[in-house]
Amino acid sequence: MQKLVSVEGHRWAIEDSFETAKNELGLDHNESRYWHGWHRHVSLVMLAFAMMAVIRHRANTGPLLKKTRPKHRS
Repeated sequence: MQKLVSVEGHRWAIEDSFETAKNELGLDHNESRYWHGWHRHVSLVMLAFAMMAVIRHRANTGPLLKKTRPKHRS
């Protein structure tokens, strides 16, 4: 039962992502007749969506601390 709930939760997140891509990036604004045109359009929209997700994540998290490299002992 727990596995089914987990799978359903992932399904909802995926559907929400596609809805966002449709509304904000025009995923559904394509009227191509051939596979190549459709594939290019969907690929570019998904790339833009991934970039938008990273930018939103970085904007919503606090400032990142710089990682310092451990000093080598001589």
